[in-house]
Amino acid sequence: MAFASDQVPCVRRGVRVHELSICQALIDEVAKIAASVDARTVGRITLEVGPLSGVEPELLARAFEVARTGTCAAEAELSIAVPDIVVRCSDCDATSPAQVNRLLCASCGGYRTRVLEGDGLKLRAVELDVPEAPPAALH
Repeated sequence: MAFASDQVPCVRRGVRVHELSICQALIDEVAKIAASVDARTVGRITLEVGPLSGVEPELLARAFEVARTGTCAAEAELSIAVPDIVVRCSDCDATSPAQVNRLLCASCGGYRTRVLEGDGLKLRAVELDVPEAPPAALH
């Protein structure tokens, strides 16, 4: 049986390449932030991964272990928050929570909704280890 290349997920060391490339871009961004304040290392990276983002938090965490090797984030802890899905109804203008594959208005049951939260991938915080400035010389 043959499969088209777009039908078989690409896997590297047990990590989907999609999540690995996201982590590599994340590490690049974090390295720029760290360099801008002369930080030597990164202590923690906090992400928000929406349920509708197309990114699997568990696979992202595994990919992070691979991507951080040899970088300023080599010892960093990755913290992933998964926000609730929130929609706004076009029929009644209500804002309500929703579920994956069931983006219905909780107020009127309408299906004409727009996702307000839960579809993003956001870098929320980076904790850096910044060296202290040497004390000023007294004259």
